[in-house]
Amino acid sequence: MANIIITGANEGIGYYMVEKLLLDGNKVSVLDIETANLDNLKKRFDSNLIYYKADLRNEEEVKIAVCESATRFGNIDIAVHNACKCTFRSEAESDLETYKDVFDVNYFGALRFVKSVIPYMTAQKKGKVIFTSSGVGVTGFMNISPYSSTKGALEALAKCLRIEYAKDNITFHIMHPPLTRTKSASPLPVPDEFKALPEKVGYGLAKHINSKRYIICHSFNQKFQTMGCYLFPIKIGNLLSKMTANADNR
Repeated sequence: MANIIITGANEGIGYYMVEKLLLDGNKVSVLDIETANLDNLKKRFDSNLIYYKADLRNEEEVKIAVCESATRFGNIDIAVHNACKCTFRSEAESDLETYKDVFDVNYFGALRFVKSVIPYMTAQKKGKVIFTSSGVGVTGFMNISPYSSTKGALEALAKCLRIEYAKDNITFHIMHPPLTRTKSASPLPVPDEFKALPEKVGYGLAKHINSKRYIICHSFNQKFQTMGCYLFPIKIGNLLSKMTANADNR
């Protein structure tokens, strides 16, 4: 069993990841700007779950939450950055402040989180850090360039830190969930039947959280689709954007 800390888990994929991790006997800490839904899990799992209302744009809040979590559970085995912000406007409609805000949560939020957990992992000479990415961070996609850019940046960050911290037995990984039926994805003009259920995705990712693979997916089919994104990024990005535009026009 492991001590796991995760950002962005009050709802959607993160919530179900936490539920499955707790069912499997792990101890879990959550950082999120909203925590109301976690009360339900707290009633069921009591001392194995702690959560903090923390904004990833605030370095001090992140540090305090991580420190309290490490003190409470004794160490940090796995850290998952799952929190994200996504806007659905074209580049022309997105000002610089929008890009900065999305990066502040998705990328710099991950970096603040890493800088808070790494000292505990280096002290114990082991650990695992996972960033939740997206296929659009590899292929590109229409009207979400702030979000897509942050995911591409996280992919590069994970590769760099994986090399730097190998000497400390700390590994870095990328999680690739599919398009999922969540609140954050609801503005996309894609029918719900083409979106995966958050319960299935969250449970599947939790099941594979101990995987040693660099890329972690919730299912074999998703792994296959993700490999396609890496092999044919431009073609798939163009295809998905055209399909989405056609659906929106209909």
